[in-house]
Amino acid sequence: MSLTVGVLSIQGDVQENVLSAKSAIDELGLDGNVVDVRTPEEISQLDGLIIPGGESTTIGHLSLVNGSQKVMKEKIQSGMPVLGICAGMIMLSNTAKDRIVGKTDQPLLDILDIKLERNSFGRQKESFESNISMDSINIPKFNGVFIRAPSVSDVGSDVEVLSKFNERIVAVKKGNVIGTAFHPELTKDTALHKYFINLVNTSKN
Repeated sequence: MSLTVGVLSIQGDVQENVLSAKSAIDELGLDGNVVDVRTPEEISQLDGLIIPGGESTTIGHLSLVNGSQKVMKEKIQSGMPVLGICAGMIMLSNTAKDRIVGKTDQPLLDILDIKLERNSFGRQKESFESNISMDSINIPKFNGVFIRAPSVSDVGSDVEVLSKFNERIVAVKKGNVIGTAFHPELTKDTALHKYFINLVNTSKN
């Protein structure tokens, strides 16, 4: 059965994720397509959703205004797999504070019970790359690209820690929901996108 995977295209790294997800589908030999989505009607048709990196406050406010945030939350709570990357992980959290400005008042999906800090590794000029591991999902080595990245200092009992960097949590999972502080779409390694596509395929079939 063909998969339909969407990349939320309100703002951020949309095309990079469309290309990575298409490559993942092809490499897995699955039948599916990847589309950019922004309206509630488009999101309601999806089997899986990627919320890309970008400006989490902008993505949150615009998705709230156009009604897509309500549909996203309903679909995720009903079991649709979602991959939240950087700003996407912030969007999935239940609370967020900024390392510089403190507690934020931005619209969140309230899916992941995590204690999250925005810009945890510094501003744009402090961006960096480092190898990380996600052993529990059989990705022992992955090039993490961190750009104004958040980190997680604590998780609820139903949230699994997938990866840490310098004792800070940088990837989490709760059922079909994955959040990463780093940008897998900015590497040639499709391992994480393939893991996500497999979740979508299992969920649909």
